Amino acid sequence: MRPLRTFTIEPSLPEVLTPLLEIAHNLWWSWHGDAQDLFRRLDSDAWEDCYHNPVAMLGRIDQQRLMDMAKDDGFLTHLQRVHQDLTDYLGKPGWWTKTFGGDRTVQVAYFCAEYGITECLPMYSGGLGVLAGDHIKSASDIDVPLVGVGMLYQQGYFRQRLNADGWQLELFPRNDFHNMPVRLIRGDNGQPVTIGVEMLGRVAKAQIWRLQVGRVSLLLLDTNVPENSPEDRHITSQLYGGDQEMRIRQEIVLGIGGVRAMKALGISPKAFHMNEGHSAFLGLERTRILMAEQGVTFDEAREAVAASNVFTTHTPVPAGNDAFEPWLIDKYFANYWVQLGLTREQFLALGRQETGNKDEPMNLTVLALRFSGARNGVSKLHGEVSRKLWAGVWPGVPVSEVPIEAVRNGVHVRSWISHDMATLYDRYLGPGWHERPMDATVRKAVDQIPDMELWRTHERRRERLVAFARRRLREQLSKRGAGSAELAAAEEALDPEALTIGFARRFATYKRANLILADLDRLTKLVSRADRRCQMIFAGKAHPRDNPGKDLIRQIVHAGRLGVLRRSVVFVEDYDMNVARYLVQGVDIWLNTPLRPMEASGTSGMKAAANGALNVSVPDGWWAEGYDPSVGWAIGSGEAYDDLEYQNTVESQALYDLLEKEILPLFYDRGADGLPRGWIGRMKASIGTLVPVFNTHRMVREYAERCYVPAAKRWDELTASGLARGKELGAWKQKVREHFSEVRVESVSDDMGDGGGGTKVGKSVRVQAVVNLGRLSASDVTVELYCGALDEDGQLNAGRALPMEQGGQEGGNRVRYSVDMPCARSGMAGYTVRVLPRHELLASPHELAMIRWA
Repeated sequence: MRPLRTFTIEPSLPEVLTPLLEIAHNLWWSWHGDAQDLFRRLDSDAWEDCYHNPVAMLGRIDQQRLMDMAKDDGFLTHLQRVHQDLTDYLGKPGWWTKTFGGDRTVQVAYFCAEYGITECLPMYSGGLGVLAGDHIKSASDIDVPLVGVGMLYQQGYFRQRLNADGWQLELFPRNDFHNMPVRLIRGDNGQPVTIGVEMLGRVAKAQIWRLQVGRVSLLLLDTNVPENSPEDRHITSQLYGGDQEMRIRQEIVLGIGGVRAMKALGISPKAFHMNEGHSAFLGLERTRILMAEQGVTFDEAREAVAASNVFTTHTPVPAGNDAFEPWLIDKYFANYWVQLGLTREQFLALGRQETGNKDEPMNLTVLALRFSGARNGVSKLHGEVSRKLWAGVWPGVPVSEVPIEAVRNGVHVRSWISHDMATLYDRYLGPGWHERPMDATVRKAVDQIPDMELWRTHERRRERLVAFARRRLREQLSKRGAGSAELAAAEEALDPEALTIGFARRFATYKRANLILADLDRLTKLVSRADRRCQMIFAGKAHPRDNPGKDLIRQIVHAGRLGVLRRSVVFVEDYDMNVARYLVQGVDIWLNTPLRPMEASGTSGMKAAANGALNVSVPDGWWAEGYDPSVGWAIGSGEAYDDLEYQNTVESQALYDLLEKEILPLFYDRGADGLPRGWIGRMKASIGTLVPVFNTHRMVREYAERCYVPAAKRWDELTASGLARGKELGAWKQKVREHFSEVRVESVSDDMGDGGGGTKVGKSVRVQAVVNLGRLSASDVTVELYCGALDEDGQLNAGRALPMEQGGQEGGNRVRYSVDMPCARSGMAGYTVRVLPRHELLASPHELAMIRWA
């Protein structure tokens, strides 16, 4: 029944307790333990019942309890301390202000389809969202003037339940936004601020919610408004729900609607960061707006937009990147490309690797790559994989020079370490360690932590993990109607003193969650030794349509019902950020077994390392560069296999060998004081080596220095004086596109003679080339010698480029170039000559994807 009137009921707090509302509505509390303890102190049961949601808790707490706490001097002192800490945090200048000045105007817009800030806001499905949440938190900590943009989902991602057979079931409870730490943005007239996007001949509206994360505002779009049709109201219903049509609608709202939301709120960032391809349509919308406002062409506007966009790809396999068939693009964009002054084929070509292939779908990763001046993968290995995967966007360019770099992922350390470990770090690293986790002095200070204190802290966390796992296991069994015997057995699952292995992540087949189950007889022996026991805790969700992933969960559940494995193999349902914290804070070993190179980065192992856990992983993603024998173990050496079954056998046996011969002996090698000194030494090495590198403070600073600041400067430069320089660059590119085909290398010679001989190490070879520039000038191009060692097939695949110096004219528009090529090592070598476009405003020499080889 439709209500006659709707209104909001807010908590009624005594005046002295009103700072609780300010604290509750700033997610700063989610990474400050003292603030969480404040809400827990107010009502610990309500805190847990509301799943750590302070806004909901304040609305449900008994009014008499609030009156009592308003007279509790101890609580009021605690409240004043936390409120003052928040006030000081918001007012204190951070790294950005100290480095780039005090202008706090928003400079950067960060777009992502999901955000994992804390468990009471289920707007995330896995690693991408949690990384985005950590990015936002670190941007706040180091004072980057950034605004986040995303969507507020009515149901978010699903809640997981397993049936009696261990098969995953999905539940979709609805979120009550009015009892969550988000606030609807209203205009001066008191009405919600809304934006509209064209959707199949109608306008779908979205209202905007604000989530405050420290200093950073996160703007979240919500299409569940009365003015919309039922179809449009469901656009923001579920994260990654529905079919391809629902996906394109969501990405139109995120990319196009997100840009319009900032414009409606008067926010004008200079740099835009697309975290994965879901928001790629923002490049088109920014271009459309600039065309309309400045009266410029698509090409002219695109120069400024692309130069100021940053794109991060996270997916190392083609199938994981969103692509839409031409008929679907026709359906949703037929009226849009006209506003850009483009034809249908020109529009579709923006998202195709082969621009002339009319059957190729429009790929949003390709669109984002073409509309960005800075592009990156999320680990060194993933950068290499991405360059190979998307080389078709830059035909003719050597794979090693494809303009996709790498920015290592990281984690927001303070969000993931336990309160116990944070206290330990405060004591021995200094209370400001979390502001400079990448500092070299922090690495040295880790060695000063007494072994006894570090180990006892870690043991407490393992005990709490075991208690949590038992409690959750009992709840799971009770919901399935288990008998008293089975419930009693759950109380005896796991051993708080045994070596504990954690495996928790999205259950996709390439992650091979069942690798450790490959040889159950050998695994049974490992968990059965009374003097050297080990145990495993699994958690994770499979996508609702991924039946092979669901079957992996089922296999683990069934294995955990076999004999002695019943006490030693546990699957914890409904993996989320709360479960993740218990796991990374309490395990001894963090296990990761992906098929290399299908793991772009992975960040859960970084969180475990910050808590003193040791990683055991295939050298993929972050571990390919993080691994060192002093900080953990590698399963194999990154070998490539053609036979997957054989690979699984080899790598599972290698894992068992590591456990039997290295890991368990080291863990149980105790001194007279009961301490595993060798193990503790590795814990310290892991913390001191990995945490200073793999953290989001370092990551966000790197994005700021390498991407955001240059992007903002390019935006200012290209848009100044009515886009004068943008027009200049656009006109120059048009000239190059029209005439670059006339450029050719007419001749190449060197001073080694024609006898087919060579030269000596330490000598230089003089190479000369005559280049016909056609209707271009020498200032329009760079001529380079590309040289290096030959591979086993006689190909020059890993060369380096040496700029050649311009010499005299040879008649017409023919120009001579030369360079001395150094010969530093022996062996078969080769060279060739190439010509590339050159302009001072190009972000990359390969920006035009044009190259002419001799």
